[in-house]
Amino acid sequence: MALNISTFQTRLVTSVVFTAVMIFGVVTSNFTFFVLFSVIHFGCWFEFQRIIAKIDPEYSGITAFHKYGIMLAGWCCLLYFTNNTFRFGDFVFHAVGWWLGLLFAFLLPITELLFANTISLKNIAYSMVGLIYISLSCGLMIDLLIFPSLPFQSVPLFPVVLIACMWINDTMAYLVGSMIGKTPLSSISPKKTWEGTIGGIILSVTAVTITSYYVVVLQDFSWIHWLMISLIASITGTFGDLAESRLKRMAGIKDSGRIMPGHGGFLDRFDSLLVATPFVWGYIEIFMR
Repeated sequence: MALNISTFQTRLVTSVVFTAVMIFGVVTSNFTFFVLFSVIHFGCWFEFQRIIAKIDPEYSGITAFHKYGIMLAGWCCLLYFTNNTFRFGDFVFHAVGWWLGLLFAFLLPITELLFANTISLKNIAYSMVGLIYISLSCGLMIDLLIFPSLPFQSVPLFPVVLIACMWINDTMAYLVGSMIGKTPLSSISPKKTWEGTIGGIILSVTAVTITSYYVVVLQDFSWIHWLMISLIASITGTFGDLAESRLKRMAGIKDSGRIMPGHGGFLDRFDSLLVATPFVWGYIEIFMR
């Protein structure tokens, strides 16, 4: 796969703007982090519903209550994973997420019964997949933001490491694959190669492990943890990329959206992160909390 200079330049410009927005949202404050991932959450949901509707046209007939209610119910997951620092006076995000989530769990089935012509378990299952794929992942990212045992709380370390791992893996896999890639990784995504995939994982794990341990200098955590986090993130992120490519192929589309020239839509950009986050969160929860 030859390196396309024009495509690479487009991707680079978009990446610079995208990176600036991400950095501002992630490191400025907990509230900008929450707003950023709320935007990502809803952006991914709109594209997910569009893709599923193309795969199964029956899903395009879901009621407005179902379409938007399930997004708001998923957003309650983000609210639920906040802590007491997320508040406006007596308005505590965590409590609102809990009670609003219960309200949606009660109202959505009722509105479906009242306004849908038929109750489709298949359409409900599609939406449940979206809750796990998108909403739970974004909620767990909020939980990583407020991890309680860090030596300093001003830097959202785990989200930064996880996002950096995704970016390095994606960029290095593209570059290595463009320069020396010859063996197709999967028919799902013909442009991906084994050489690029392995090269991206190796470079991502190396960069994240060394930087996290020696530059951040967190002696509280063994370098083994950083190696495992970057390895888990890189491998599961690759599967996330392939899974989204499979969905797009089934839907007969090239990109999930057009919001980012050269990168596609929200799902195109965050597919790896959505799948990697629960696995990294699980490792941190079991071995580091």
